[in-house]
Amino acid sequence: MNDYGMIIETGTLRIQRLLPGPLERVWAYLTESDKRASWLAAGEMPMQVGAKIELLFCNAELAGEDETPPAKYKSCAGEITNIGHITCLLPPHVLSFTWAEKGEERPSEVTFELTEQGSNVLLTVTHRRLANRDTMLSVASGWHAHLDLLVDHLQERAPRPFWAAISRLEDEYRAKL
Repeated sequence: MNDYGMIIETGTLRIQRLLPGPLERVWAYLTESDKRASWLAAGEMPMQVGAKIELLFCNAELAGEDETPPAKYKSCAGEITNIGHITCLLPPHVLSFTWAEKGEERPSEVTFELTEQGSNVLLTVTHRRLANRDTMLSVASGWHAHLDLLVDHLQERAPRPFWAAISRLEDEYRAKL
């Protein structure tokens, strides 16, 4: 499987990872604040459609102590709050929510789909309604780096450098997308 995300239609990115199971363990890393904080963002996630979610990103904590963010992402080194609402919930297979609502009529939306494949779990992340190419590049490299951290945690190995990955991946996605 190719680790790189791809555009599946205008404004929509899809990225997949084959993860070690079981399914319930991967679901917990998507829905439980303490586990999600290890690879993406903390924040309570009430398990009901329509519920407000508040993801608290602490990217500096994902990065190693010696890592500094690239100039473009200096503003992302501190705490960032991302507010959304759950739009679809079919535990433990599908979770969708709006992403970074800022008063838009139709904010972007993220969907996580989990499919068992033997003892592994295929995670498909689809991020819809991305406004433009710059947003697509940032989102693609961001999801890629965050999902690599998820793989590291699920495989119980030391997480790879975060900021270095973001910079490298953005350049790679610029060439690919």
